[in-house]
Amino acid sequence: MNKLIMPLLAGAFALTSITGALALDPIKLQIKWVTQSQVAGYYVAKAKGFYEAEGLDVTIVPGGPTTPVPQAMATVDVGIEWAGNALVAREKGIKMVNIAQPFNKGGLELICPKDGPIKSEADFPGHTIGSWFYGNEVPFFAWMHKLGYSTDGGPTGVTVLQQNFDVSALVQKQADCISVMTYNELGQALDAGFTADKIIQFNYSDMGNGLLEDGLYVLEERLADPKFKEDMVKFVRASMKGWDYALANPDEAAQIVVDSDDSGAATIAHERYMVGEVAKLMAGAHGVLDKATWDRTVQALLDQKVLTKQPDATAFTTEITDAAMK
Repeated sequence: MNKLIMPLLAGAFALTSITGALALDPIKLQIKWVTQSQVAGYYVAKAKGFYEAEGLDVTIVPGGPTTPVPQAMATVDVGIEWAGNALVAREKGIKMVNIAQPFNKGGLELICPKDGPIKSEADFPGHTIGSWFYGNEVPFFAWMHKLGYSTDGGPTGVTVLQQNFDVSALVQKQADCISVMTYNELGQALDAGFTADKIIQFNYSDMGNGLLEDGLYVLEERLADPKFKEDMVKFVRASMKGWDYALANPDEAAQIVVDSDDSGAATIAHERYMVGEVAKLMAGAHGVLDKATWDRTVQALLDQKVLTKQPDATAFTTEITDAAMK
């Protein structure tokens, strides 16, 4: 081949590669927490090229206790949030809209040692209960309001401990019960010796107090842009493909999460545990929001005074999943 043609061809291939990369639409996803298998499907979709196949360049932005998703929405395209937090934020002026609902069951629980003072809901008054804040307290306060218990302490109410995102408050006996997620801190509790035979579990979903968790939300104003809506259809479709792959290949999914964790905190054993537990929350899910479950969540928030008014009809849309799941 002509020596002059070879560099020209190399340059053409490089230009094609650069042009292809530039053609990908950038999307920022704000996850609710740190890099862990709670969001394995999104990391798998990125690692396996599912986003790229849809023409998207997705950046996954880790969260944490000081990164409330509603406040982060101004700088990202889509966020993962619990319905209670999103609806409270919406009522306060951050117009978050649910565009997909990968989790169809919540993983929030309260656990109490069997040898402790709390055996049932009737035993809560006069005791200290751990809860997370930064928006994660919404289901807990709604539950206490439903029971008629004050959260200001005293013999007829409960004292609320702002617990760490671990089980230290239980280990150190700072609280009589603590909050856990079935796919995360419950595993930590088991490792700390609080096995299933030694604890009482109050599962929010099983008690009818569960609120929708880990939905995908965007700002309402963004949906006025047809190109943004098209990108969200692609994003949801690729994300659910990522979830399908993750749940079918849990060992590989756990490894992808560990490899994606820049902090080095993630471990294979715990991430594999998480994938297995998340699978239980996604059983039968296709990313499509169930209207009846949404209505039940909204009504619980209204009944328990977490919301002061009925959200308008634009607080969720199935338009994105209708198009993505064709």
